[in-house]
Amino acid sequence: MFEYELTVADVPDPLTPKSDQTFYWHSNKFTPYFKTNVGPRLDSFGVVNDRNIDFVRIAAAVLAADRSSSRSGRLSRWNQREISLTVDVLSVHPWKKVKDDLERLLGFLTGDRWHFSFQRRIGKGGQIRMVESDVRRVVLLSGGADSAVGALLSAHELAARGEKHVIVSHWASTILSPLQSRIAKEIDLLVPGAMADHVKVHLARGRQAPSGISYGRENSTRSRSLLFIALGLAVASVNKIPLWIPENGYASVNPPLSWSRRGSLSTKTTHPKFLSDLVSLLDSVGAHSNLVNPYANITKGEMFTQVRDTFGADKASAFLSETSSCSHTGARKYGISPKVACGVCFGCVLRRASFTASGIVDATTYLVPEGDKQVAWLAEKTVIPAMRDFLLEPFGESELARLQLPMSLSLAQVNELCRRGRDELRGLSL
Repeated sequence: MFEYELTVADVPDPLTPKSDQTFYWHSNKFTPYFKTNVGPRLDSFGVVNDRNIDFVRIAAAVLAADRSSSRSGRLSRWNQREISLTVDVLSVHPWKKVKDDLERLLGFLTGDRWHFSFQRRIGKGGQIRMVESDVRRVVLLSGGADSAVGALLSAHELAARGEKHVIVSHWASTILSPLQSRIAKEIDLLVPGAMADHVKVHLARGRQAPSGISYGRENSTRSRSLLFIALGLAVASVNKIPLWIPENGYASVNPPLSWSRRGSLSTKTTHPKFLSDLVSLLDSVGAHSNLVNPYANITKGEMFTQVRDTFGADKASAFLSETSSCSHTGARKYGISPKVACGVCFGCVLRRASFTASGIVDATTYLVPEGDKQVAWLAEKTVIPAMRDFLLEPFGESELARLQLPMSLSLAQVNELCRRGRDELRGLSL
């Protein structure tokens, strides 16, 4: 079992027992063991709901533990890890009541067995930020195409009513931060005056513990979007407004590329079951939980089409081509620039199909391999053979029944959504 703790206490002497398994988030300063520009009280967001502060701490701890606990195998052969996590919260009792539900929720998200315990520790406060009162929603902006579409169309809708939104971005990789800023700037140019603020949060586990011992390293982090949602809800809790999580419905349903690769290649963070269970859990502890995926019933290609119809094909091409959907950017040891997309991961293939389906020119730079190393790397990363096989297989309501969809959803409607999504992929002529 992997055992970790996230604390907001000051860093102890490096020789203190367990320090190598402890993540210290005690300020808004960068350290070798925790990199952040926000403090554990989230004062820079405004007056945040206490339970949402707790939820951000829990999500940060989950991601840090996820990144530190190595897996064996790959795809459907990944092992199920067992992870024990102690988290400093403002109030222990509400979280103890939902501990079992939280462990099941994380198990669904990552495929692992989680064990939580909580201890009360408030942590240092800072200057509380004042926020605008005319903000109507918060929108997550990751730098990917779906979130960029959501932020752009949200701005267009609100500007017509003289209202505003706040964009929230989270980054750990230095590649993402300038991309997020660039997209936010483009949105402001296309729809001036709709953005009240762009909250950019750097929050990530560092590479080493205070003792100098390196934390573990695992690249398969299925939990990373949980922290993104937690941060968005924390910002939204200040004005008690909705949080938009823009994600196309086809990817949210998470149909596998084949039954042998079920759930291994895309996140379940916007899966209808996950969102439904998350809202229920947050409601029960008194956290702000107003989550909306406005694109849950349409495909990525249909999202692109909305941008084309609203702004024209040329502006849609320029804007969408600036976004990044690739899972494998920045493979520097293979001589691949962070600005070049692989073109063959699930995100890239779905993106390429969406450009084709919407009739928008795709100006994204995709990798043209040079040399044996890049050719071999691309062959290892490609999902195209599995996707070809998947598109040849029947996929209907009986297959959907295996995906743990909530009873409230109509299988017929989800089946129709998946049919349109699969048709878009076929249109790419894989």
